[in-house]
Amino acid sequence: MQVLRPISNKDFAALKTIAIESGHGFTSLPVDDDLLSSKIVRSEQSFDKTVKQPQDEGYLFVLEDSDTGEILGTTAIEAAVGMQTPLYHYHLGKTVHHSRTLNVYNTVDILSMCNDYTGASEICTLFLREAFRQGLAGRFLSRSRFNFMALHADRFSDTVIAEMRGVSDEDGHSPFWQWLQEHFFSIEFPQADHLVGLGDKVFISELMPKYPIYANLLSKKAQAVIGQVHEKTKPALRLLEKEGFEHRGYVDLFDAGPTVESRLHNIKTVRETKRGKAQIVESGELDTVNGETWSVSNCRLADFRATFDTRVSWCAKSSSFRITADIASALKIVDGEEISGFLL
Repeated sequence: MQVLRPISNKDFAALKTIAIESGHGFTSLPVDDDLLSSKIVRSEQSFDKTVKQPQDEGYLFVLEDSDTGEILGTTAIEAAVGMQTPLYHYHLGKTVHHSRTLNVYNTVDILSMCNDYTGASEICTLFLREAFRQGLAGRFLSRSRFNFMALHADRFSDTVIAEMRGVSDEDGHSPFWQWLQEHFFSIEFPQADHLVGLGDKVFISELMPKYPIYANLLSKKAQAVIGQVHEKTKPALRLLEKEGFEHRGYVDLFDAGPTVESRLHNIKTVRETKRGKAQIVESGELDTVNGETWSVSNCRLADFRATFDTRVSWCAKSSSFRITADIASALKIVDGEEISGFLL
């Protein structure tokens, strides 16, 4: 059984393995022992913290095989981005050059640096190790974050964003960054990417162009990748689009990957999540529907647990979930305890 739970200090080695496997462009998990350790500590503190409104908390989860103890993947939620360190984006807008005298009317795309998403909650750090990408694990990792946010909505902003990885080659070089590097920087994309992952963003305000950039002045290759995602990120983007996330013109400063957004209460999983009492039964007593898989979780915070299985049935009449004893054990719940679930 695959179980999602908050990360703990015993997961450091597994998190480092994931950081290595994630490769270039995955800025939220740089291969740096001190930073990875601090992420674990910060997550543990965030789960234990009493919160009245979202601040600088970061919730990091791991997906564990309950039989072997192996960590299969990770995902995270930032409660309110840009509160301690500025969060920069480019916003793709338009400007008009118009002359009545010459009868000329030109609309030009421009990129303007901004901090418009300050205070928004961010879903991030979603990575499933390649050997475990079959089946529903990836969808479960993605959607379980929204279930957790629905259960603890006071800890999150009503605006939820996700920064999608932009286009880069297998060596980590970004066509968009190459244009910026040529005109404003003298460092390679992987180095800039690594600095951002370490939290060192001072160079952005020091070296980034302060005025809007005319997109048609960029190289053709750079223009072509604005708002486009990395090939390996396309499945994650499709999942978020099904949840109701939209791209509203905001892109990453370095690789021009899109940032998508949604209101928390509009997210499909949040709208469809049900809450009810758990009834622990034998498998033969389950009134399951062929092919249906449910994601179910307890309703706790620091001891949050979630899993997915076909051996779950929902009874609307009694507002209850029927689950087997091993699922209850995985969730660390007792008969009659309130749990949460949605059709995966």
